[in-house]
Formats: sequence, C-alpha cells, structure tokens
Amino acid sequence: MKAAKPFRLLSYNIQLGLRTEHYGHYVTGAWRHALPARTRRANLLRMAAVMRGYDFVAIQEADAGSLRTGQLNLVEFLAEHAGFKYCGLTVTRDFAPFARFCLGYLSRTAPVHVVAHSLPGRVPGRGALEVDLDSEALGGLTMLVTHLSLGRDSRARQLGYLAAAARGRRAVLVGDMNAGAERLARHPALHVAGLRPLSPAPPTFPSWRPRRALDQVLLSPDLRALSAQTLPALLSDHLPLAVEVARAA
Repeated sequence: MKAAKPFRLLSYNIQLGLRTEHYGHYVTGAWRHALPARTRRANLLRMAAVMRGYDFVAIQEADAGSLRTGQLNLVEFLAEHAGFKYCGLTVTRDFAPFARFCLGYLSRTAPVHVVAHSLPGRVPGRGALEVDLDSEALGGLTMLVTHLSLGRDSRARQLGYLAAAARGRRAVLVGDMNAGAERLARHPALHVAGLRPLSPAPPTFPSWRPRRALDQVLLSPDLRALSAQTLPALLSDHLPLAVEVARAA
C-alpha cells in the first residue's frame, strides 16, 4: 500500500512584506511600516515563490489593504502569486485607512469552517484563525493560526484560550508564539490539551542570524512531525518555518 503524502506546512511572519537584513534596517526602514515602499511588491513575489510548494501557509504580520501598502491586500496577493485557490484573514488591529494589521492563511484544500477569534490580553489586538480542513493527508484537521503577545502574562492567557479550542481535536497550533519550545512545553493548558511543540525547534529570529525559535508548530497527540526546518529566505526579519506532518503511528 502506498504511504500517504505528508501534510506540508509553512509558517511565515512576513513583516508586512518588508526585507530586513540587519538591525539597522529597523531604523533606516522604519518609514516603510507607515508609507508605501516601492520594493514591497518585488519582495512579496519572492515570498510567494517560497510558499508555492506547501499545502497550508500560516501568515503573520500582514496587512489587509491600507494606505501604507498602497491598498494592497498582502494575503490575497500572496495567494494569487503562490497559486493557492483558498485564502482568508482576520484583521486584528484596524487603523483604517492608514493600516489594517492582520494574520491569514493560504490553503490548497477548501476550508470546511473558519472562525476568527479575538484573544485575551492586556492590550487588545491579538487574534487567531481557526480553520477546519478535510485534508487528504491527515483527514479532519483544525489549524489554529496565531501571533501571540510579547508580554508573558497575556501570552499565557492566550495559550490557555487556544489550548481550550484545540482540546479533543486533531489540531495544529501554528504561528509566531513569541516564546520558545521549552516555555510552551511547560504551559499547563497546552499539556492537558496534548499540544506538543517541536523538539528541537529550529531558530527563526532574527533572519540574518537566527538565535530564537519564536515561530512554532504544536501538534496534537495523533500527529507527528516528520521534518522541521527553516528556509534560507532572507526576505523578512523572521525565517519561514517548514514542517512536514503525518498521522502518528
């Protein structure tokens, strides 16, 4: 019997489609976070090429179309140029018309159900996308795409919320967690839900000298990671994290 193909997952904090190659770019390129940048579209096309070979892409730090991106919806642009038929997003901070912060997903498989969640926290503006799929590789599957807070207390509450959403399901929690695998492994609600971080988790930040594994994929007990690696795409301040997922034996 032919083995089922693994589910190919990519998580990418795209930093608004802006290329960052050293810490100095945070200063010299700060204006690009507020105003249209001529180089953004070309860099997004390079990102789309990286995304093309995957079944599902979780995207953080995008914009749903505003003055700062020249009204370009970054998630829809990436879906079109990476060849994905299905995509979606949730706006987490809406400062229209100037900025519309969002996170999103691209999928080869039509979603069965999608829910946008506002996450708890001291400062509002963090969210998650719950995307239910009927995957050829994994069967029924819940993808939880998120970008968590920097603050430890808020992040702990957000992880508790997401663990409750994943409990009892075949689930993948994916995104920029702003926390390493060791801290995630100690979170009691994640432990109860059976969500396990990668071990070891490849470092993704900063992209030019990755030292911190901020981007994470956590799997429910009936799933396993066949491989996990960062891709050498110096296009954002994070490297993309690629994981192949299969059913647990």
